[in-house]
Amino acid sequence: MPKLKTHRSAAKRYKVTASGKIMKRQAGIGHLLQHKSASRKRRIFKMVDVSESHTALVSKELPYKKYSR
Repeated sequence: MPKLKTHRSAAKRYKVTASGKIMKRQAGIGHLLQHKSASRKRRIFKMVDVSESHTALVSKELPYKKYSR
């Protein structure tokens, strides 16, 4: 079997926790921040785990996913 290549943009966007969950940044924090409340911005800055429906798709792009710090 040939080796599989990791999708490089996916490797930069997603992080894998020690328990194997895939985490991603939340949308909406790139720009237009002045009208968003401070509590909303604090909530958006945190990483969230990928939904169950997308986990299989993301895992396919990361064939050699390991715990990343």
